[in-house]
Amino acid sequence: MIKSDKKLKELAALLAKDNNLLVSEAIRNLRSEEPFEGAVSLLVDLFDRTGDRIIHKTIEEFFNDIKDKSLRTEIITEIRKPWKGDTISMLVASCWQSGLDYSEFIKDFATIFLKSDYPTSIECMTVIEESVPHCSRNTKDAVIRYIEDSHLSGTNEKYGLTMELISILSK
Repeated sequence: MIKSDKKLKELAALLAKDNNLLVSEAIRNLRSEEPFEGAVSLLVDLFDRTGDRIIHKTIEEFFNDIKDKSLRTEIITEIRKPWKGDTISMLVASCWQSGLDYSEFIKDFATIFLKSDYPTSIECMTVIEESVPHCSRNTKDAVIRYIEDSHLSGTNEKYGLTMELISILSK
């Protein structure tokens, strides 16, 4: 990932335009460019603030197709922010759909699992399940303790799902 203030400013200007065709094209063009710092944040912000389905779909496709491991940290940084539920759900879904290894962020996904709605929690569970083979026993045990110690783990409609997640982490 490169740092390019010029590219970031150009992208911000394009994404601010009131022309969905132009904005969608700019997002699609990002796929063929070398990733640059800040682009992920701009796209997440746009996804969160717009209700346009075409823009949402284009951004989802962009995130689902990310193959550059250097972007994982930036994506996790965005997941940690207080975005709308749909935005968090899209980001989490993109993590497992991209096929990248997110095992070093397994506790972040456990946190989102506990705090989010049922559909987003299922997305988190999928990421965690795919990450488990790459995690040490100590990491898995630490996440199990974290979940069990959380005040959110046994007090909601996700209790069964939480028990299933603990089972996955126990293997």
